[in-house]
Order: sequence, then structure tokens, then C-alpha cells
Amino acid sequence: MPDLDDVFAGLDRLRIELPSWGFADTGTRFGKYLQDAAAITLEDKLDDAAEVHRVTGCCPRVAVHVLWDFEGEEAGDATQMAAARGLRLGSVNPNLFQSQCYRLGSVANEDASIRRQAIEHLLRSVELGRAIGSDVLSLWFADGTNYPGQGHFRRRKRWFESALREVHDAMPASMRMLVEYKPFEPAFYHTDVADWGMAATLARAAGPRAKVLVDTGHHLLGQNIEHVVAFLLDEGMLGGFHFNDRHYADDDLTVGSIDPYRIFRILFEIVQFERESDQVLPIDYMIDQSHNLKPKVEAMIQTVDTVQTMLAKALLVD
Repeated sequence: MPDLDDVFAGLDRLRIELPSWGFADTGTRFGKYLQDAAAITLEDKLDDAAEVHRVTGCCPRVAVHVLWDFEGEEAGDATQMAAARGLRLGSVNPNLFQSQCYRLGSVANEDASIRRQAIEHLLRSVELGRAIGSDVLSLWFADGTNYPGQGHFRRRKRWFESALREVHDAMPASMRMLVEYKPFEPAFYHTDVADWGMAATLARAAGPRAKVLVDTGHHLLGQNIEHVVAFLLDEGMLGGFHFNDRHYADDDLTVGSIDPYRIFRILFEIVQFERESDQVLPIDYMIDQSHNLKPKVEAMIQTVDTVQTMLAKALLVD
């Protein structure tokens, strides 16, 4: 049996980043469902995050979304608001999917002016990260097509490589780039960063501080996620996680609500790798969930508690 002191040390090291948007009203493509206690401002979101951290003890960082959190909000003020609550701002998440100009893509848009606009937004996100003391630029792209012939696959790939390289070169030395993948949605015929292999290829093209972000809901049915994690670990390309649970697709349910064993299997691969390599990996553990039915603060606490429990079980494996 592993030394219990090592188990407790592993639990003490665990830090899980909370998503600011997870405390706000969200919905589906069919509509938005409102909760009376849902956060509206960044200050509200930080209040909720502070309560989750108070209860769980392992969530001192809050991920921020550039357009949703910083319209009319100064970086310095946001940093002070977080510090006043015993928190700090975490990963910076650009928004390259909401504006009407991105209807046909962002960095892979056929229109060079829109590609440039997207890159400039990414560069501003780097500067925002620098201003708030963030060390992670977290990238998810909705770029893709719905119909055969709508886009030129190889040309789009090259545009992605060029854009990510430019952004990587602009990052401070302390910042890492995490490239997230998703097989479909909102695009349904093809998505430019559709799987972990594509994300790893683009991250390598971007530069040495770019790694892959694994969202546990961004896989096709039946995908062996722990195998993906093990492969990325062995390649030195695992950068972080967006934890959630799902039954069919990107359902963004609370961790463990459908398959708690999955999170255990993933964490065991990491524990095993760290033991064999005698190192603690700089992996960013984050939550990305949309709580439409459950109360948001309670749902976050439930998720964090499940991750802590599954990590404890993984650490106890001899």
C-alpha cells in the first residue's frame, strides 16, 4: 500500500481552477434557463468562486473569459477583486466564436481581414493575461465547416499553424498556451481542431510552451480518454484538463454524475506517470461545466469533491 503521507501530499498539491462562466446563467441552443442566484457581474462570479474555495480548499484560481468578464472591467480592478477574496485570476479564454464576423471561422476564415482580426484578439488576450498575472492562454476554436467543399482543409491547417505561432511568440516566457480540441459542434461536417492528434500537431507547430488541453466531454462516443491521456503524457504534450461529465457529447454535466470511474482512470494514468518519472507535472486542472438545472455553487462543490475523491483513490493504488 502506498505511504499515506504521500497520498495526503498528493491531495494537498491538487489545485482546480473554477470557470467564471460556470456561475452565470447559461442555456442550450433551445433557450436559456434563469436561476435567481446566478452571477451577473465578475464580482458576483468571484464571490461564488470564493465560497467554493472556502468549502473545498483547493480552488484558488478562477478562469476568465475575455468578452464575458472584461467588457467595461479594468484588469487591475479585477485582480484586486480576486485578491480581496483570497483568489487569483487564472487562465485567459479568448472568444473567437461569438461575433457575427466569425460565422465562417476565425483564424481559418477565408477572409484575410477576419483572420487578422482574430489574431489581434488573441494578441490582446495575451496582453490581458500579462496584466492580470495569468500564466495560461486557453484556446478553443469553433472553426469548421458544415458542408463538403465549403473549405480547403490543408490551407486552413496552415492558417492555424501560422496564427498560433505568432501568438506563441508574443507570449511572455511565464505563459503557456493550451490548445483544446472538439470533434464537432458548432460545425458538423468538419472541425479544424477535431482531436488530440491535431491539437498536438498544432501545439508543436506553435512552439515549446504550447500543449494540449483535454476536455473530457470533447470526444466521440466510446473514446478511451485515459489512453489519450497516457499517450499525451508519454509525448510530453499534456497541458491541462477541462473536467466535466457527459452521456452523449459535450453535455457539461457535473463530474462523476454519469461515470465517476472515468475520472479515476484518467487520474490514475497521471499518478502512475508521476511515480515512474519521479516528477510532479505542471498540469492545469480546470472545470468547464454548464449548470442549467443544478444550483451552480453546489454543483461546483460536488464536482470538486468528486475529483478529490477520485484522486485519493488513484493515489491509493499500489
